[in-house]
Amino acid sequence: MLTKAAVLFNSPGKWEVTELELEPPRQGELLIKMAAAGLCHSDDHIATGDLPVPPEALPIAGGHEGAGIVAEVGPHTPGWSIGDHVVLTFLPMCGLCRWCASGMQNLCDNGARVLSGVREDGSRRMMLNGKPVGQAAGVATFSEWSTVSVQSAVKCPGDIPLEAACLTSCGVGTGWGSSVRSAEVRVGDVVIVMGVGGIGMNAVQGAAHAGAAVVIAVDPVEMKRAVSFQFGATHAVATMDEATALARSFTNGQGADSCVVAIGVTTGEHIAQAVDSIRKAGTCVLTGLPRALDDTSLPISLRHIVLYQKRLQGSLFGASSPSKEIPALLDLYKMGRLKLDELITRRYDLESINDGFQDMRDGRNIRGVITFPR
Repeated sequence: MLTKAAVLFNSPGKWEVTELELEPPRQGELLIKMAAAGLCHSDDHIATGDLPVPPEALPIAGGHEGAGIVAEVGPHTPGWSIGDHVVLTFLPMCGLCRWCASGMQNLCDNGARVLSGVREDGSRRMMLNGKPVGQAAGVATFSEWSTVSVQSAVKCPGDIPLEAACLTSCGVGTGWGSSVRSAEVRVGDVVIVMGVGGIGMNAVQGAAHAGAAVVIAVDPVEMKRAVSFQFGATHAVATMDEATALARSFTNGQGADSCVVAIGVTTGEHIAQAVDSIRKAGTCVLTGLPRALDDTSLPISLRHIVLYQKRLQGSLFGASSPSKEIPALLDLYKMGRLKLDELITRRYDLESINDGFQDMRDGRNIRGVITFPR
């Protein structure tokens, strides 16, 4: 069949909307009619070259955050039915490796294929003029239709709007888990969230949900600071200097219990500011990506780490297991305890994808979402 998709032919490059040939699902696969896809900074990192994809992975159909409806089930694939609503996860879950068996699906060995655009056997499901096209994270949510592995799909209740559900695919779980799991926020804590876009706003939600007494949102964009109060921020400031001083004012000069760094393009200086803002034995969670993955510029004194016993903690999908976390977040949404609809600032059609990413870079969106015809 044919599908319209946003494809990256070069990196750095721009997304180009083109028509691709799509193979039907094989055993262990599903054909998904996409309903909505989130515009996440990670996809922009691929387009700018900050997150390098192997040259052999290009061209690649983009998108890793999305939700849709099962249109066809591959042969000998039990447990799935046409019409099932699904949230797609950019981290495939084999269920067999050491990490999946240890309850850490976010570290599944199959995650090594996220940027390769290929299946386990090296095959691809998309073609352009007879030549193979990769699928970002194995799901390619910037496509009207996508053939995906069941390892990348999580069932979603049919009464939840798919535009809202798609956000749990990456941004919500990543931000929420950064506070709840990686920072281990506790009742009464003072928490700083550095950068309150599509990831950071959910770190604010997570910190508030976990019982933090003070949640300080930090962002140079006034709109984002204003919106952060809807998601549980108690204070919002433009700079880390202000946030650090504020945290110390609540802690007898000690500093915040934790700081989540959720800036779209994270630098060593950002991390140094975050480490300086936390108390002794505090936690700095690194969630945002740098401009270059091999960046080694981290201007942090060992005094902070050794003598003050501060902790630097990385966080991939909020240190959560998608098959457990996504349904749990959707349950909280149904109970009115998690905001999803309010995260969506603007909706775009597929042809406007580059406008959506420009709005993200310009600080106009909390989360932009591509919607597909139903």
